[in-house]
Amino acid sequence: MMAEQAETLARQPTSPAAGEDPLAATAVPARDTDTAQRILAEVLADVVQVESVPPDSNFFDDLGADSLVMARFCARVRQRTDVPPVSMKDVYRHPTIGALAGSLATAAPPRAAAPSPAEAAEAAEPAEPAEPAASARRPAGGRAHYVLCAALQLLAFLGYSLVIALVATLGYDWIAAGSGLLDAYLRAVLFGAAAFLCLCGLPILVKWTLIGRWKPVEIRVWSLGYVRFWLVKSLVRADPLVLFAGSPLYTGYLRLLGARIGPGVTVFARSAPVCTDLLTIGAGSVVRKDALLSCYRAHDGLIQTGPVTLGRHTTVGAATVLDIDTSLGDGSRLAHASSLHRGQSVPAGEHWHGSPAVPADGDGPSVDPVPFGPLRRPLHSALQLLTVLLLYVPLAVGGLGMLFAQAPQLAAFARPGPTVLTAWWFYVEALAASVVLFFGAIPLGLLLVTTVPRLLGRALTPGRTYPLFGFHHGVHRTIELISNRKFLNRLFGDSSGIVPYLRHLGYDLSRVHQTGSNFGTEVKHEIPTLSAVGTGTMVADGLSILTTDYSSTSFRVSRTAIGPRNFLGNRIAYPPQGRTGDNCLLATKVMVPVDGPVREGVGLLGSPSFEIPRSVLRDSSFDRLKADEELRRLLPRKNRHNVVTMGWYLLVRWLHFFLITLLVAVAAELHGPYGILALALANVGVLLFTAGYFVLVERAFTARTPLVPLFCSIYDIRFWRHERYWKAPSETYLRIFNGTPFKNLIWRLLGVRIGRRVFDDGCSLTERAMAAIGDRCTLNNGTVVQCHSQEDGAFKSDRSAIGADCTLGVGAFVHYGVTIGDGAKLAPDSFLMKGEVVPDHADWGGNPARPMAPGTTEERAEGGGRRANA
Repeated sequence: MMAEQAETLARQPTSPAAGEDPLAATAVPARDTDTAQRILAEVLADVVQVESVPPDSNFFDDLGADSLVMARFCARVRQRTDVPPVSMKDVYRHPTIGALAGSLATAAPPRAAAPSPAEAAEAAEPAEPAEPAASARRPAGGRAHYVLCAALQLLAFLGYSLVIALVATLGYDWIAAGSGLLDAYLRAVLFGAAAFLCLCGLPILVKWTLIGRWKPVEIRVWSLGYVRFWLVKSLVRADPLVLFAGSPLYTGYLRLLGARIGPGVTVFARSAPVCTDLLTIGAGSVVRKDALLSCYRAHDGLIQTGPVTLGRHTTVGAATVLDIDTSLGDGSRLAHASSLHRGQSVPAGEHWHGSPAVPADGDGPSVDPVPFGPLRRPLHSALQLLTVLLLYVPLAVGGLGMLFAQAPQLAAFARPGPTVLTAWWFYVEALAASVVLFFGAIPLGLLLVTTVPRLLGRALTPGRTYPLFGFHHGVHRTIELISNRKFLNRLFGDSSGIVPYLRHLGYDLSRVHQTGSNFGTEVKHEIPTLSAVGTGTMVADGLSILTTDYSSTSFRVSRTAIGPRNFLGNRIAYPPQGRTGDNCLLATKVMVPVDGPVREGVGLLGSPSFEIPRSVLRDSSFDRLKADEELRRLLPRKNRHNVVTMGWYLLVRWLHFFLITLLVAVAAELHGPYGILALALANVGVLLFTAGYFVLVERAFTARTPLVPLFCSIYDIRFWRHERYWKAPSETYLRIFNGTPFKNLIWRLLGVRIGRRVFDDGCSLTERAMAAIGDRCTLNNGTVVQCHSQEDGAFKSDRSAIGADCTLGVGAFVHYGVTIGDGAKLAPDSFLMKGEVVPDHADWGGNPARPMAPGTTEERAEGGGRRANA
């Protein structure tokens, strides 16, 4: 038996040919199509609960199945050893039993019957020792390491808070001692500049002191080596210079951290690389926003560092993921919503797309370069620094001191001493100040975002090419910064209020068909006046409308139009060249096609995308509620419920703002007798209070309306309550706990069924109480476990379970109703569709995710040239 398997494996290619799907199964001799057809028909009949399935019946049109049903079918097929495995991509490409069985005639044997990678390597290459099992390679860090890591991270945070309190106290006292407005302003500028430079330089100093130069290594999570890694990572990504992404100051910061970056490089991605010595970017390259190229990943309880190399004049698209040990050759391009898995390399001059990426037709959009002189970049950087140091820093650092110095009527509120804490007027004034500041900022913010971007937008002409780092580029960056306000998007999203809000920003929304859920709470853009969405279109969360193309020296803005009667799922980056028209379904994490015919009346799934049915019978069961008469009756009810939800959103955040203001004011009053200790404890208290406050808020909402699996209309009150759960609580505070044991504690308090010693480097759980995560799982930065889906007027949610010792790669997305077996691995940027069942110890990847062929995009042995840190 092993000899036959070795002979078969010897005939299989070890890596995909150019243009082939790197996750696809490799070819073997043809099988009995009739037998496969009979077996598949029996399995599907059992899943859809019918007596028989004709070979020419369409899964979706004739049988009324949907992706959830077909995911169960695929899982059943994968459990059998007498038929090759089937993926969801196979199902959509061949939507009848006859066509599917025919496609399997050249498919590989099912994974369950195949030898393990170690056995295969031993059979095919006897001279090479087999790779050790995953359990043998797992680091031995236990509870003691876990507790010690938490204690050291807490001490690091306390020490940082103490230093910040000391510096802030000295600075405030010095600024407040100024005589007159001009003197106070100059003191604020001097102190602010010194503090700004120290904050910018501290991460660089700590990195070179604790790490030196990054090398390809493996670091056990929760070890002492990991504490050093975490400290450097936290400081590097908290550096104020990260806010200058897209500027020469940002690339200069990366160079100081050890990155090898050539001249003329522009990096718009705000997620700063951590292992910078392993990052190489050639001259004239561009990295678009929302790209992830950290030069490390968490895998099976290890932090693995590795190089990311971009050649000269390369382009990395928006919303891309570059795993470690990946590269792009000179002049190559990686499209939006694509990824390179470990070991992948794009040859020089080629254009690749997809997840994992494969060669694409055409070269993609390009912008003509606009040559400019050598002084433009340094002058732009100098102007940015002067603006920050002379305007923003004095306002942030010295504004309060100047206010107290020039407003005698506030002197009583500002005078030191704990006795004032017993006076009732202290709390009344704090309450009044919080109300004025919080609720007064909302109309001012609305006025700002609805006027300034529209006025500035007149300076940009669609189709015209402008040089970078000039007046027009400054206008572009200002529009993008001002008009993308997360607070206002969350306030109006998932309600009828989002439509007039986006329209006042400048969106062209045509004749809106109001549904009460036209847009989610997370929608962003570059130029709102160049963003258009057709009538009847509904958008879930995470849409990013791209209206700009870049070269290393220039940019061009274009109008981006999304067609009418579309539905857009989560996490979609829509470029101006998008080739979708009327009545399309764009699935979650789909890569929008930019070439070929305009797609209409179809659904699109995957990266690269392929066509699927626009809708299924299950989702059409609520179409009657879209009729004008029903809509006139139900929409006002939804609007009233959403108004109350918006009120809860404002109340929850105002109360948090008031209590934080009170806490800081109390610390300031206690500064006299207790010194900087009071302010340092206040810093820690703000974090602990914020975490506890929002945990209590969320548990209060779920206590009244527990999260349960749903299949209902968007005009069902159960869905409205689910929207309230998304909006009223907050989860942004969780980011500071990434990579620490404390995040597992908070997840558990929020209702997540989470196991022991889970490593979470930045995972998002949309429905906390519906997710289960096993012991010792590894969750990477940017991963999402979403236990719901909305398609047109239907809402569906279900529980998802992740077994023990699993790894979710960077940017991976897990949908609802999913079961992942113990020890399974999901590759970076993968999309695991609803209802999928991943077997124990399986390797899956891609968009949509499917079983990975051994020896394609992952190295067979991960230990080569690496060492584990203690």
